[in-house]
Amino acid sequence: MTQLSETVKELIVKARIVSFADWSQTHPAQAIAYFQSADDRRCYLTDEDLQQIQIFAPDCASLIPVAKLLRDRVAEIVDQAREEVLTHFPGIDRPGGALYPPERAEACWRDFWHFLRCITYGIAGNHSEYTSVEGLYYMKLLYKELQVPLEAMIFGLEKIKAASLQLVEPEPQETLSPYFEHLIQQLKLIILDN
Repeated sequence: MTQLSETVKELIVKARIVSFADWSQTHPAQAIAYFQSADDRRCYLTDEDLQQIQIFAPDCASLIPVAKLLRDRVAEIVDQAREEVLTHFPGIDRPGGALYPPERAEACWRDFWHFLRCITYGIAGNHSEYTSVEGLYYMKLLYKELQVPLEAMIFGLEKIKAASLQLVEPEPQETLSPYFEHLIQQLKLIILDN
């Protein structure tokens, strides 16, 4: 495994997708604390977290079961997105490809896992604009430093959306789509804007 430079290590710490700064207008501090704690640990919200959020922010209750479903099916969703990326970008994980060696590809699949994690925060919090401009700026610098294949990452995020929406009934799909689209559009704007 290649050693990460100090610059990359610093960027990883700063490249936080989610910001809860604006949530204080719509969420009590006790609820935000559960989201912030999960994000600090880079974990999905637990059943207990979701239960507490529902108590402190009852307006969020309607979408909490969806956030839980996506959390519970994350491996399946990421696997499906990964397969579609590998099909759409043949050879990307082979010698000479942008996701070679295997450690490099694994880091990108982990990012898919984290993308969905952040989306579930937005869904559980009923807050479709959940990204941090500053965090995405540092992600842009990180991806540039690591020469991450941005087209493949955005394509993968679109496939995460498709795989996730397949798991819910048609009516909630319309409600959920903006949570995915927000991150897709932010990545396109901030990361592809050279």
